[in-house]
Amino acid sequence: MKMRVYAVAWLLSMVCALTAAQPKTLDAIKEESSVTYRMVHPLHRIEATSNDVHYRLVVDPSTKEINRVSARVEVLTFDSGNSNRDSHAMEVIDAITYPDVRFSSTGITQTGDSVRVAGKLTFHGVTKAVVITAALKWSENKLVVRGGFDVSLEAFDVERPSLLMIPVEDTLSFSIDAAFGW
Repeated sequence: MKMRVYAVAWLLSMVCALTAAQPKTLDAIKEESSVTYRMVHPLHRIEATSNDVHYRLVVDPSTKEINRVSARVEVLTFDSGNSNRDSHAMEVIDAITYPDVRFSSTGITQTGDSVRVAGKLTFHGVTKAVVITAALKWSENKLVVRGGFDVSLEAFDVERPSLLMIPVEDTLSFSIDAAFGW
């Protein structure tokens, strides 16, 4: 009888240990997460932020190993503080036809508190490979990720906006901030 109780206790402890070690799918804490793009024109810098980005990752908190990453943001949620500029940006990227930007990881390399995430970015109806680099800050029940990546507007078939007949630079830089709790 004692042997059966020990066997059941051992089995339950193994199930609990395996369950605790399972990777978890986490959605970012909305109030602590954002994405910002920066565009440069010879006369000024343009910056717009969305606080309505949906980041998701699969992570094993016990080993601090990230297995998958994805993100989605509706382009209409970006705000530069200038509604005319934002309206023009939405025209340029044809926000009605292409309402969101999506990212899905294809490979992840972690070294200490930094990560390199390779993946596919779909923007303006075009999908291209990109690499995101980020710093990771782990605590007992939270992960904060800060990083970024650059893309070419022309590579995504986006006509570069102009001011005084001078186009913006081809590089569109993105900064990401994401917080995940468990």
